[in-house]
Amino acid sequence: MAITRDDVLKVLSTVTVDAAGTTLPASGRLSQVVVDPTNRVMFSILIDPSEAQRFEPIRRQAEGAILAAPGVSGVFASLTSERGPNQPAPPQPPAPGRPAVPPQRTGPALPGVRHIVAVASGKGGVGKSTTACNLALALSAQGLRVGLLDADIYGPSVPKLFGLSGKPKVIEERLLAPMEGFGIKVMSIGFLIEAETAMIWRGPMVQSAITQMLREVAWGELDVLVVDMPPGTGDAQLTMAQATPLSGAVIVSTPQDLALIDARRGVTMFRKVAVPILGVIENMATFICPHCGTASHIFGHGGARAEAERLEVPFLGEVPLNMTIRETSDAGRPVVAVDPDGPHAQVYRGIAAKLWANLTGGPAPRAAPRIVIE
Repeated sequence: MAITRDDVLKVLSTVTVDAAGTTLPASGRLSQVVVDPTNRVMFSILIDPSEAQRFEPIRRQAEGAILAAPGVSGVFASLTSERGPNQPAPPQPPAPGRPAVPPQRTGPALPGVRHIVAVASGKGGVGKSTTACNLALALSAQGLRVGLLDADIYGPSVPKLFGLSGKPKVIEERLLAPMEGFGIKVMSIGFLIEAETAMIWRGPMVQSAITQMLREVAWGELDVLVVDMPPGTGDAQLTMAQATPLSGAVIVSTPQDLALIDARRGVTMFRKVAVPILGVIENMATFICPHCGTASHIFGHGGARAEAERLEVPFLGEVPLNMTIRETSDAGRPVVAVDPDGPHAQVYRGIAAKLWANLTGGPAPRAAPRIVIE
């Protein structure tokens, strides 16, 4: 049975958004409704960030109503404060005489998760996902309970980095069990789609997918949830920053000026949504020739450190450009897991210790016993 947009709007007309009985379609808050060929429905609800807590039950009600409709195979519904070109601004409460304030992170807390840290970059190709993966493992090696969310909807790479395949189990209605690799709880859109599927999704669909992977996964008790962000400063970043209580963000950049331009944009974006910058990592900093031992700065050197000083944010450290890191990543056996005492793992562990200290204002936790993966 095919589902039409009119069918969806009819169902959503049973959902009200205020005491006056205004329906969701009549409220002006509903985004464009998308129904894909598999009868999966996608939409978002426009809110002010301060309204997130009040509208979360409405989002769930709308999502449940659509899911109960005959023929619907799935629903992606999200809250967003980003207006489309044809959407009016949401109603604003009067506040005469009050000064303007920066956007605040008002999303509900994630039960059991102490800190959520976004690992981001202004552009692709700087090794952000490899860094996020090894950073999560390095935090785990310090005795912390760690999860990793792959929020890159268009290019999920965490399943490859961890050597994981298969689909997550549904442990109760609409709640997924995360996959596990090397002691880390992991979730990615890559577990839910075929490997060669092209994610031709618009903004609201991306926002909904990220929200569901964040909030409809049984993360359990975690000290840190590391979020591998997609490159850029678009819908995905704003969804995480505005709908999630991020503890802070880490910016990954290579040393050259071309990458640093985009890294600056990442810092600016997180600052505008009041997310602290926990530090900058310079990736692919130095290449040591394995034959002659000569150091070469293929992408330059020290650019990220200098930029961190200029922006007055912490500098967490440098990761070398090395074949071992690349080979272990391609093999799904991250270097921090398979060679915890090696020089590259020690670089990531040092960065993780600084990150934890910046995150908590205290010393690094006592390291857990290291287990070498054969």
